Amino acid sequence: MPAAIESESALAATRAWVEHLVVGLNLCPFASLPFTKKTIRFAVCDASQPAVIAERLAGELALLAEADPAIVQTTLLILPNAFADFLDFNDFLDVADALVEEAGLAGVLQVASFHPGYQFADEAPDDVSHWTNRSPHPVLHLIREDDIERAAATHPDVDGIPDANIAKLRTLGRPAIEALLERCRAAGEAARKPAE
Repeated sequence: MPAAIESESALAATRAWVEHLVVGLNLCPFASLPFTKKTIRFAVCDASQPAVIAERLAGELALLAEADPAIVQTTLLILPNAFADFLDFNDFLDVADALVEEAGLAGVLQVASFHPGYQFADEAPDDVSHWTNRSPHPVLHLIREDDIERAAATHPDVDGIPDANIAKLRTLGRPAIEALLERCRAAGEAARKPAE
């Protein structure tokens, strides 16, 4: 079994991913403002057991639902020691959606997902489109529905964002994208605590 990944390492790698890919490449046109304002909550769940992760996710959903958006606008729940297999992670999204429903937060919050091995079903396994949703570690992104509605109202072509992102990554090329992700992983390695 692989060694557990430290929280500090996972946080640093994920922050670097948001900075260099999500914001840096403008993959999400709405991420720059909360990143700059520091209203993205980066939370790490070190657990590997789905039941423990579900409990932590329920807590993060409740926290975000109650938080002042000026302080916590959105949450990234990072899962560095769980769901190495993308299909297992994808299956867990049904649990995540059920937790939103159980908490009475349907229509208030939703959960999006990112994973190091993210695969779109209709694309070739090596297609660069997958990298629009690839992150250093599995991530559950908790989003306010109000923010999605506001974004849809202010962006000239919300529906075109995924295709624009894929075109952007195809122009960059896979080696450049993988180099950016490696830079994020290196930021995580640099944040590891020295051995005692």
